[in-house]
Amino acid sequence: MSTQLDAASIARISLHDPIHFRIQHSQTIHRLALLQHWNIPTDSNVLELGCGQGDCTTVLANAVGEQGKVVAVDPADLDYGAPYTLGQAQGHISEGPLGKQITWVQQTPQDYLSSLPDSTVFDTTVLAHSLWYFASPAVILSTFQALKQHSKRLLLAEWSLVATHPSAQPHVLAALTQAALECRKKDSVSNVRTVLGPKRLTQLALAAGWRLQKETRVQADEGLLDGQWEVAACLSSSFEREVQEQVRDERERAVVLAARDACEASLEGISGGRKGVRSMDVWVASFVSEADV
Repeated sequence: MSTQLDAASIARISLHDPIHFRIQHSQTIHRLALLQHWNIPTDSNVLELGCGQGDCTTVLANAVGEQGKVVAVDPADLDYGAPYTLGQAQGHISEGPLGKQITWVQQTPQDYLSSLPDSTVFDTTVLAHSLWYFASPAVILSTFQALKQHSKRLLLAEWSLVATHPSAQPHVLAALTQAALECRKKDSVSNVRTVLGPKRLTQLALAAGWRLQKETRVQADEGLLDGQWEVAACLSSSFEREVQEQVRDERERAVVLAARDACEASLEGISGGRKGVRSMDVWVASFVSEADV
């Protein structure tokens, strides 16, 4: 049995700029905190949907150990992403000490699940900060339904739309503002496409036949910069131009811009302005098949 790595060691396995190592380190610490609520046993066979560049994949591979396996699925093109592409990031991880435990799959979750033999069953399926990338609630529901045949547990982590710390409120408003724009596009490539809070995500899981085992809400660490990134995207001049171009109805446009204005106004009471923004709370949940309860 292999010795599990600490947060800094796992973070160094991912492709990152050494000058900004603290950013990658904070992302890894956050994923390790999620695993504390999920209790994934060593030697598990794990499916991860929406793996992206592998921030959670490395943490999962470390948790399951040398005898475990992580199948990491993401539909994005391998040349997608900056400053490093998906292909560069995944390839770098594959060459590291956890690479042999990881299989990367470039496919939509729906296509991957439909390609599996009926006999393929994972111990656990993880979706960590990937649910907002799905095209619609209907696609999330169908994915949850398909997973019932191929997984014993369903583990979810997503932004909760709750800001326990007042400095995280701009992150909530920025996410809702971006979603208000993206839902008016036929095709979205944003990382905020379908915004659903814990209540609605739970409803979808229950409708798919899963049973909620436990859930909690955790405050994001101060070093997690997602809130600052989303606020910057929301308040950029390019965002306002896109609203003017994409939203034709003047009343709908007014709603999106009002949400943007609210995000901007929420910075007034925050020490440091944008640099003082924290990330919102994260919802962490575990579901099991109704048949296993």
